[in-house]
Amino acid sequence: MAVPAAFAPLVYGLLNIASATGIVFANKSVFSIFQFHFTYALTLIHTLTTVVGMQGFLRMRMFEVKQVPRSKLAPLAAAYVGYIVLCNLNLNLNPVGFYQITKIAVAPAVLAIDYFWYGRKASTRVTLSVLVVCLGVGLATITDPQISSNMAGLAAGFGSVAATALYQIWAGSKQKELGLGSMQLLHQYVPLAAGMLAVLVPLCEPMGWRGAPPGSLLGYVYSPGAVVAIAISAVLGLLVNLSTFLVIGATSSLTYNVVGHIKTVLILSGGVAFFGDTMPPKKAAGIAAAMGGIIWYSQIKLSEARASASAKLLPHAVSVTAIQSADASGVPAAADKLLPTEPRSPLNQRRSATSTPTFVERR
Repeated sequence: MAVPAAFAPLVYGLLNIASATGIVFANKSVFSIFQFHFTYALTLIHTLTTVVGMQGFLRMRMFEVKQVPRSKLAPLAAAYVGYIVLCNLNLNLNPVGFYQITKIAVAPAVLAIDYFWYGRKASTRVTLSVLVVCLGVGLATITDPQISSNMAGLAAGFGSVAATALYQIWAGSKQKELGLGSMQLLHQYVPLAAGMLAVLVPLCEPMGWRGAPPGSLLGYVYSPGAVVAIAISAVLGLLVNLSTFLVIGATSSLTYNVVGHIKTVLILSGGVAFFGDTMPPKKAAGIAAAMGGIIWYSQIKLSEARASASAKLLPHAVSVTAIQSADASGVPAAADKLLPTEPRSPLNQRRSATSTPTFVERR
């Protein structure tokens, strides 16, 4: 992306905000305005667009190919399919506001899975911040009649929370295990996911093979407006991946978190303004509490990450000081004690900046 370095954080941040909020509104329009309720089919269209887009990014030399055996990627591709399908089903069945509330609830779900599955206990401050998030989500959900009476929507919403949390944890561990950057990992498993979805669509959607009746995929009236809306949502899905990759490489983790909070506010506001979401006082209070908790959680995790990075750098700093002192006293430094440093080319900078998964907040 030929953007001057001084303007890159702003441009990439705005692109991420526009694409991440835009895809929510575009998908909701596809479901509610154009009545295209075929969740698996829409997910397949998005995934095929991502496959084509990743080939374009590869030709632009935004990442290097690293081949991995497909047997190691198939489970992750299946998890991706489940995660994206449930997120789209969540948006299909529920108001935009509840969809975004469930995205906030992913942090407590990740914490719970880490504790019960991996035995990793969070700090007291992190636990308290997550409790605030849970209380806020509960207040915003229980007091909203649009949500509390929709059992299918609740099941889809909290199912998407569990699937997203599992997918995030699994993607992160797989990325470390395979030694891949986020774009490299996405490039490897998305074609497998597309193949799985191509099988699932005729199995799970009402295809209408005989006579293409109304309500079937083949019987759907593909008006120009519907086709444009579906195409826009697919392109925005690709741009979410690209912009997340770019904004993490050009900014700090703190900036990326701030961008995430801005997107949450915009999506909640857009649900009220464009899709008839209600915002009674109790629901607003619950959302405010959940937002406050997730901001607190983000700040704690960032400070813990900085402290961990400083602790890792400290031994190296001590060894360098000792070597310098030895040199000053006339004792030759031991060259074999120095660790080689990888040249910081632009590609290496992008790869290291994206060592964490970019899939956290995709749809």
